[in-house]
Amino acid sequence: MKLLGAILAGGASRRFGRDKALAPIDGRPMLAHVAERLGAQCDALVVIGRDWPKLERVDDLPAPGLGPLGGLAGALAYAERNGFDAVLTSGCDLPRLPADLRDRLGKPNALVRGQPTIGLWKAGLATKLTDYLEIATDRSVRAWALTVDARWVAIEEAIPNINTPADLAAFRPS
Repeated sequence: MKLLGAILAGGASRRFGRDKALAPIDGRPMLAHVAERLGAQCDALVVIGRDWPKLERVDDLPAPGLGPLGGLAGALAYAERNGFDAVLTSGCDLPRLPADLRDRLGKPNALVRGQPTIGLWKAGLATKLTDYLEIATDRSVRAWALTVDARWVAIEEAIPNINTPADLAAFRPS
């Protein structure tokens, strides 16, 4: 399976109060930690919704401002256009992704219980998701997952999500 990694990084970081992708962890931006862990499991890596050194930028579809699903739609369309079979996603605020995340999720469509921005999706869902976003009143990843019969996968260890400065202060890199 040819796998595209996609980091969802187009959010406003409202709860964080500043650009959380740039928040330093061990002297490097948080997004760099996510890129390292996700990229090691994929054939190629892109960042959604922002520019980032050495990574191709992919924009949300059908428009910005639709939350994680807009980012996922952009990633799926990019994957489909470029010959990828599936997309492994993560938010930019999940710096401790498991090294074997791809294997734990198994086959697409699957997402991590409690962390819906971490998912493995069939690239062929791009048009279906874009159409969904045109009419959906519930734009949560959970609602979308129901429409494609996605599996929820339990990951035993907690995957820290850094949404606030307090989350960052409590985070201990491994």
